[in-house]
Amino acid sequence: MKTRIIKIDGTDAADAALAEAARILREGGLVAFPTETVYGLGANALLPEAAKKTYAAKGRPSDNPLIVHIADRTDVYRVAEDVGETAERLMDAFWPGPMTLVLKKAAVIPRETTGGLDTVAVRMPSHPVANRLIRLAGVPVSAPSANLSGHPSPTEARFVIEDLDGKVDMIIDGGPVQIGLESTIIDLTGAEPTILRPGFITRADLERVASGVATDPAIEGPPAKDLVPRAPGMKYRHYAPKAEMTIFRGSPEAVRHRITEELCTAKKQGLRSAVLCTSEHAAYYNTDILKCVGSSASDEEIARNLYRCLREFDDEGAQVIFSEQFDGGRLEDAIQNRLLKAAGYRVVTV
Repeated sequence: MKTRIIKIDGTDAADAALAEAARILREGGLVAFPTETVYGLGANALLPEAAKKTYAAKGRPSDNPLIVHIADRTDVYRVAEDVGETAERLMDAFWPGPMTLVLKKAAVIPRETTGGLDTVAVRMPSHPVANRLIRLAGVPVSAPSANLSGHPSPTEARFVIEDLDGKVDMIIDGGPVQIGLESTIIDLTGAEPTILRPGFITRADLERVASGVATDPAIEGPPAKDLVPRAPGMKYRHYAPKAEMTIFRGSPEAVRHRITEELCTAKKQGLRSAVLCTSEHAAYYNTDILKCVGSSASDEEIARNLYRCLREFDDEGAQVIFSEQFDGGRLEDAIQNRLLKAAGYRVVTV
């Protein structure tokens, strides 16, 4: 397959530039496009065959649900049933934006799109290109991250091209994304609103709108082998670079000292080593590859840069990666969730 790549200014989602992409989506093809969170791989959410193409292009397990994206809030009643008062309040507060709601699916959404579940994950993106593309397509659009399954999610079109060129019909380059981490997912089908994936909309944000917000314990540690994933990112290996990665926790001084020891060991073993750290600590490390996620004073900067750094480790041939912890700030839960998955939950406390 020859992939067409088009570039669109993220501030000018012109109909003419997106018309072909919209047609491809309507007819069951695959189009990668920018959202405010990460790049998504779009397909017609109403077509079982389009979902199958998505799973095949990504190498994604077919029981891993896809998120359905809509361009107008009223479309939620088309793709979901039993949209209650809590959902209405959350949509009022956070749509369009980086929040996904899990609701009972409507019959129009095939099980191929939902990973075989009776529920559907729905969100309304705020990115102008994403929103206008979905509106022009005239159909709800399923869109997991536009990467090969397990790889760090793409925050720039170059990473989409790296993974999916020749596997999809079109890639829309809308420049770097704004947030850099996937949407918050909250399940509204149970007795209480339950976070299935932390994101830019935090638990504190949600609790200002909905009472009794819980967190699914399945996302707080390595997933059980028999887990049935109710949302993307719950079961399978995600966000991971190719090299083995270890996170070090403790005081900044103890972490720096331990990482320095690990770098010496890696050098003796002839391994190409890499360090992921904040800009404040970059000068401490003598390593083959150094990536700074940003300042410890800005968790939004860390979130925006995390996946880019993980991707670049692969590009630069890292064989072993040592990471500082990045805690504190309103996005701590989301950052730690992605970092732990990237490291396969390999954590050393020093």
